[in-house]
Amino acid sequence: MKNLKLTLVIAFLAAGMVACSKSDKPAAEGGKASEAAPAGNAIQFVDTQEGKPITIDAALFDTPAAKEFLATGKNPYVGNEEAIAKGKKTFQLYSCTQCHGPEAKGQVGPGLTGPTFRYAKDANNKGMFETIWHGTNGGMGAKGIGLMVPGDNTQGVKPDEVLQVIAWVRSMSNGLTGNE
Repeated sequence: MKNLKLTLVIAFLAAGMVACSKSDKPAAEGGKASEAAPAGNAIQFVDTQEGKPITIDAALFDTPAAKEFLATGKNPYVGNEEAIAKGKKTFQLYSCTQCHGPEAKGQVGPGLTGPTFRYAKDANNKGMFETIWHGTNGGMGAKGIGLMVPGDNTQGVKPDEVLQVIAWVRSMSNGLTGNE
């Protein structure tokens, strides 16, 4: 009976995620991005820790690449050598190497390059973005601007920087782009 209930819950959540990802209007055209976002947002965010809705101010998505990601969930920086180099530098600057290793293949913390992930959602770029932005229940603190140091909107990474880090991680992933 427990397995049946768990299966039904997982099926319901999966169906909800598919339905929520099919909006045609980009979030850049109106408001904030959150799981309980108003109509008009293309993707909606949920935290990795508890699966609860999170709100990220759409104004933070202030580059063409970040706006495209907000509208589609696809990371346009994957395969872009300049963005990959910047992402590697940010990965090092925020000491991600201390837990995930210099090539993101794991050390104290889990490997980020797949094909298996501690959090299955990290196989796609939206999921990995959410994990980096809001942190995990496995010990990684939030890295998103305004969350890394609560109340200080100058500390942390911006969405564009998260996308560059993800592009670098994907470059280490033997063909996994996360845009599938």
